[in-house]
Amino acid sequence: MAFTKNNLMKNIDISDYKITETMKLANIPTFIPVEDKKKGKIRLLKDVRKKLAKRQDIMYAHGRYAVLVCIQGMDTSGKDSLIREVFKSFNPRGVTVHSFKVPSSKELRHDYIWRHYRALPEKGKFAVFNRTHYENVLVTRVNKHFLLKENIPGLEQVEDIPAGFWEKRFEQINNFEKHITENGVIVMKFFLHLSKEEQRNRLIRRLVKEKHNWKFTPSDLAERALWDEYQRYYEEAINNTSAPGAPWYVIPADDKMTARYLVAKIIFEEILKYPDMREPELDPAIKQNIEVYKQKLKMDK
Repeated sequence: MAFTKNNLMKNIDISDYKITETMKLANIPTFIPVEDKKKGKIRLLKDVRKKLAKRQDIMYAHGRYAVLVCIQGMDTSGKDSLIREVFKSFNPRGVTVHSFKVPSSKELRHDYIWRHYRALPEKGKFAVFNRTHYENVLVTRVNKHFLLKENIPGLEQVEDIPAGFWEKRFEQINNFEKHITENGVIVMKFFLHLSKEEQRNRLIRRLVKEKHNWKFTPSDLAERALWDEYQRYYEEAINNTSAPGAPWYVIPADDKMTARYLVAKIIFEEILKYPDMREPELDPAIKQNIEVYKQKLKMDK
């Protein structure tokens, strides 16, 4: 990855993090050195998220686009706090966050994309998927017995999974994203790229700091033991599904504040690429009589 002039956060080129060709996660850094101090990082994030919130107001008034932000990452990669900090300045009615957990019995009676399709944003709004439809080619792929709960015809045991099954799912996901982007949903997907060492440090902090103990479960260690498998499948999923209309961005996540700024900056700059997204003009008849309406209201006491 290239680094910008003087390694200042404000000079970061978002194209450095966009996946446009086959990549190896091992070759992408999980930390980028920047000269900005903590206060500078906070100021930059505040500035970009305020501009993003203003842009959301325009998008809401325009009413022709929606935005879907997909966040994926290993445990402790900072998904929850990133969502909180990036969208803090939004009007609450303008953004909905969906945290997808283990599918319910009702959800399992449908195909695996059904629950995600139902959560798509309406025009003028943002939706954030905290964990996404990609869990179905990640968690399910690492723990293949989960697939049996989907009651797919012909799959009675793990050994029944046919050759090319996961490639077919990539194709289905690409088709899903192509369909929604062609109908006005702007899709951006972010992988919070955390180092194994930093994950260890964050898990230790959960155990050391009593107020964070509740976040820890023994399953965190079981999942950590599968680190290499997850990295391999993340890499394969990203390489197979990063499309011009629904790109993946790999975000160095060892420093949470830098990661938050990067995601906010990318979302803002990507939305600016839609010049037709603007506030609707006032009806000429109403505009012509604005002064009349003002006077009526002033006299209405």
